[in-house]
Amino acid sequence: MTHHRADFEALAQTYFTSGQSHCGIIIAVRRDPYELARRLLVLLNRVTAEEMHNQRRYI
Repeated sequence: MTHHRADFEALAQTYFTSGQSHCGIIIAVRRDPYELARRLLVLLNRVTAEEMHNQRRYI
C-alpha cells in the first residue's frame, strides 16, 4: 500500500509494457488511520490474492 500515487502508477505501467507481473498495488489517499484501516480491511475481505495480481486498487 502506498500514498505515492504518481510513482506507483508509473511503475505499474512500466511493468505492464515490459511484460512483467506484480502482486498488486493498493493506492490510498492520506486520511484518518482508522478510516484507512477500515477501507483496507474491506478490500482485503472482498478481493483474493489472485484477483489482485497485476491490479491497481484505490482506497
